[in-house]
Formats: sequence, structure tokens, C-alpha cells
Amino acid sequence: MQHATVDESQRLLHSEAGEDARSVNSADDLELVNFPIEASHSFVPLSRLATSAGRKRYPGSYFCRTSRSRRSRSRSHWRRVVLTIVLLVVALIIGVGIFQPSYSNPPRRYDLLRGLASANRAPGRANRQNARVYIAASLYDQEGVLVSGDWGDAVLGLIDLLGPQNVHLSVYEDNADPKAKAALIDFTQRLECNSSVVADDLDVSQLPHVRTADGSQKLSRIAFLAEVRNQALRPLAEVNSTAYQTRFDKLLYLNDVIFDPVDAANLLFSTNMNEQSGKTQYLAACAVDFINPFKFYDTFATRDFEGFEVGVPFYPWFTNASEAASRRDVMAQKDAVRVRSCWGGMIAFEARWFQPWMHQSEGSQNQTRAPLRFRAEEESFWEASECCLVNADLTVMASMELEKHTTGIFMNPYVRVAYSKTVFQWLHLSKRIEWLYSPMQRLLNVVASRPGFNARRLEKPGDHVIDRIWVSENDSQHRKRPIDEPMSNTLGSYRSVQRLASPGAFCGVRHLSFINEHARNGEKRWATERAPPDRGET
Repeated sequence: MQHATVDESQRLLHSEAGEDARSVNSADDLELVNFPIEASHSFVPLSRLATSAGRKRYPGSYFCRTSRSRRSRSRSHWRRVVLTIVLLVVALIIGVGIFQPSYSNPPRRYDLLRGLASANRAPGRANRQNARVYIAASLYDQEGVLVSGDWGDAVLGLIDLLGPQNVHLSVYEDNADPKAKAALIDFTQRLECNSSVVADDLDVSQLPHVRTADGSQKLSRIAFLAEVRNQALRPLAEVNSTAYQTRFDKLLYLNDVIFDPVDAANLLFSTNMNEQSGKTQYLAACAVDFINPFKFYDTFATRDFEGFEVGVPFYPWFTNASEAASRRDVMAQKDAVRVRSCWGGMIAFEARWFQPWMHQSEGSQNQTRAPLRFRAEEESFWEASECCLVNADLTVMASMELEKHTTGIFMNPYVRVAYSKTVFQWLHLSKRIEWLYSPMQRLLNVVASRPGFNARRLEKPGDHVIDRIWVSENDSQHRKRPIDEPMSNTLGSYRSVQRLASPGAFCGVRHLSFINEHARNGEKRWATERAPPDRGET
């Protein structure tokens, strides 16, 4: 009788448990409850145990972990994955920065010169060969913050390193405001070297003007920049100037950048130096300038060894196009990266190209040629940086001296400058991890279609070329349009012409940059206009 009671009780238990289990919602946070069957045959329905344990009754076939729990575990899993990735990236950055830093271990001669600079306070201590250096700068210094601030201090420090007796400083500023003029006067009083410091109001009416697509006349920005840069070189050609009577070895041109005076001395005397002779081997050597701790700035004036424009402006700056000589030089950590042109905010030249009459013994070319100066392109809607063109002209002048594997123009990534003090202070850290940018920069070059196409890149000076160029017309010569064609203020058209290729065709781009001489409120002082589309008319 006892056994029957037990069997019957078990059947009742299973029957009631099944009904209760079917009422359980599997979406709630419940787990299967296991409990023993007491020998005393005192049975409690499973649903009651669940309820008595503080759990809610839900329909379903069994108790289980809910989707909420699964979501919680999933979030926890992805948090661990993300944390792991972040830790790996941090470890990679730290590892590269410590064990494989980019451009942080220059050739020994750079450290030796820095040691000389800090060894004592004797003027000229970084200029062991007493080289004569002409330093030039053309500025727009609003309220005099440059010459009275970090820029002026760096220039004075550089003059001290080179030796005041070895330096002539020429600073030219156009349209200086009263505070800027006062700052120039104070700066001049601090100079111990020969100098030409000029604040002028340049007569821009005598400079080339360009006709924009809407027919208006604007001051050519590149022609203006070329002129003010040449004004800073003017003492070299003035017979009564001490600069005219001095045979300079180097010419250093400065932008309005923050720089280390020791870096400038290394740019002059260490770039591509022959270790046996102790002499540098370059026509021009430029620094690398940055607008933020990672972004290279002067892309307009820079062309790689084969004349291609730069890529996305992060390390290693150049693209993988063709032989990619410039990119490979950067990846090899060279201090003389082969390029066609660069500027980088600070550039050192051999001075003989700017004053040939003082260097007649250094080659027959110097006896008759004109001095190297800045210029602008004359063709409408074909623009090139005056800083690129001066390098192109220099290469042509020195062509008889150059070997095929070099242009004589080099970029030196060990020398870096910036356009603000904050950015400059970060450069020594940001460059240490540059190796990490290379794969992404290469991918972005493809995405951004860099380098862009330049149909004139391979032109050689003197080539006769049939080309399509934009020809501006007077208002009275405005071409007739069909009556159903929308009206446009465009004055001019493309025409097929034969032209003589000039140096620096690789520098050019199809746009026009100009200066708003009478800019209204809200207008930019200078602007750029793209070339009108060529629809094939002749």
C-alpha cells in the first residue's frame, strides 16, 4: 500500500510539475531548480518551490538563462576584445617609440655639432669652417609677434651659433602695421651682424595681374610672393651693400616658422656631408614643416624625385608611384631624401647661384649666367609655387654638374619646423612612432588617387609642345552663345597652341591663385579658382 502511494504521488508530482513547467516563460532570469525527493514521501510541487524561492512562475518547458543574461555575457566578451585590442595598440606604440623610433637617431655628425653648440658660449662655435651665410626672410608679421617672439629669438640664436661676423641678415616686410614696424626697429637694435631690415609698402600695381574666369582683374598671388622673396635678396645685387661685396658660401631662406637654431645649423653644414672632406654635397636642402604634430604642410612646393606630387601628407609623405625613390629614401631614414623640389619652411642653398659674379672661379657657367631668383608662371590657369620653380631653375642651371641619379635637391627629415610653438614641442615625440603610419598612408594614397595626374610632368625645358591653354579675352570679345545656352560671365576659352616648355613643368597645377587687394569683410585675403572645364572648342 505504501508503494502504491509512492507511485501515485510520483505520478501526481510529474503531472503537476509538467503543467507548471509549461507555464514558465523561458525569457525570464530563472535557472533549473533541482531538489531531492524525501523518503518521508512528503512532496512539494516544483512550481511552489520556484515561487517560494522568490521566483516568478512563467510558461515554458524548463527553467533557463534568459537572453538578458546572454546579452550581458556578449557585452562582457566584446569589452574584453576591445580592451585587448587597445592594450595591443598601446604596446605596439610604446614598443615602436622605444625600440624603432623614426628619424630620432641622426648620423654622428649631427650630434657632434649639437655638442659644439652647447659646449660653450663662444660666438661661431657651430661654424667650424667660418662659412659665410646670407639669411633671408620675407614676412607678414601682424603686430610684430614674430620678430619680438620665438622666431626673433631663434634667428638671434642662429646668428650666435654661426658667428655674427659670418652672417648678413636680410628681412623684408611688406605693408607692416605700426606695431610690426616698432618690433622691427627693436629687433634691429638687438642684431650684432650686418643686416638689411626693411619695412616697405610695395607698389603692387606694377606686379602682374590675372584675369579670373568671371573677367575681373586680380593681383597674381604667386607673382606677389616671388617679388617679396626677391626683395629679401635685393642686398646681394646692391653695389653699396656689404652683402654685394661679400662672397657667401650658403644662403638660408626662412619662413615664419618656429625652429631650433642648432637644427638650422645642421641643415646648413650636416646635410649630405662628405665625411672625408667635411663638405656638404647639395644644391639645396630643406627642412620638413608641420601644421600639426603629424601633418606635413608644404605640399604645393614639394615634388618627389620623379616629379610626382606628394601623397596624403603623413609619414612617409610620398607615394609609391613609379620607382618611389623619395619614399624609399624616407623609409631608409636618410638625411638627404632625393626630390625634385621642396621648401619645408626653411631651405639652405649654395650661395654661388645667387651671386655668380663672386664665384667665377667655380665654373665657366658662373661668368655669364643671371643670378637665381624667384619667379611665377605667366600662363593663365597654370599655377606653380615660386618655391618649386626656383628649385627647378636651379637644377637646370647646374645640369652640367649633376649626375643622373640626383637632382641636387634634398629633403632632410632630421630637421623639422612648425608654425606654432605647441606643435613644435610635440614633434620630437610624434616622429618616434611614424613607422606605424606607413601602411595606412599607402592605403589612403590609393583611396585618394594620389598622386594626381600632371600631363606636363615629363616635359623638358626647351621642348616644343602642342597644348590646350586657357586664353582670356576682353569683355568686347566675349564669345557668342546659342540663345538656349545659360548665360555665364566666363571670359575666355581654351585654344590649341604650340609653346616652348619652361623649367618646372612638374610643379604646375590647373588653377589660379590671386589676392583680393580690396577684400571686404568676411572675404579671404587670397583665394584659389579652378580652371574652367575644357569643352574642346578651338
